[in-house]
Amino acid sequence: MKKWAIIAVLYLAVVMGGYMVYAQFYPKSSEAKMDHHEEGMSQMHADSHEKSEVKTDLHYSDGLMTISIKDLSGKTVKDLEVNHEKLLHLIIVDDSLQHYYHLHPQRLENGDFSIRKTLPDGSYKAFIDIKPKNLAYHVVPVPFVVGQEKGANDHEALVPDSSLTKTVEQKTVSLKMNTFQASKPATLTFDLDRSHLEPYLGAVGHVVILDENGKKYLHVHPKNEEEPVFETEFEMPGIYKIWAEFKQNGKVRIFPFVIEIK
Repeated sequence: MKKWAIIAVLYLAVVMGGYMVYAQFYPKSSEAKMDHHEEGMSQMHADSHEKSEVKTDLHYSDGLMTISIKDLSGKTVKDLEVNHEKLLHLIIVDDSLQHYYHLHPQRLENGDFSIRKTLPDGSYKAFIDIKPKNLAYHVVPVPFVVGQEKGANDHEALVPDSSLTKTVEQKTVSLKMNTFQASKPATLTFDLDRSHLEPYLGAVGHVVILDENGKKYLHVHPKNEEEPVFETEFEMPGIYKIWAEFKQNGKVRIFPFVIEIK
């Protein structure tokens, strides 16, 4: 009996000890998980506002555009990730947002990029879309002038389209949106002839969006590899221009839309 009593006491001690350890550990474990989750959310919020560690510039002369990419110390940034089959996507618009170019400059031996493209006289903004490795980078407009600069009021203001169906070179594309409200997830669905739709830069299509002042830039990629459906969010109300790029029968066509976000 004494032997069984000793075993019972030891068993009870083990159970109580285990419970005390669990009681002490469990709250800390739950608290740790919550702290980790909140830290992740804070980090995501901080990342969207962190300072860019890369500065870009564009020089235009006689149809030759040269792009420099430097870190804050002035050293050329050469370590770039391939993004949709290219190291650099160069988006250029004029101040009226009537002229739009999507170009892919070639890298030079010194790390700069260059491409030849003759542009009409006027004021332009370049958006140098890259993914530097291990450096924070935000795409901002890089203004430049070709020939004689035009005045700020030399063009008409953007007006929202009454119809979101566009025809370019006998190809028709219609845009449908689930919402026109700011600060809400927006889905852009394009209806087009898919019988001859081809991948373009590794995707079913590409969408670039600018606000009417040409300051807020969005390069939106499709939701998946098969459907021309794109997801984004408009932070502020205003007028926006959308350029949708699709490749059909070996030809890339650009379909422009102007919308109002409220």
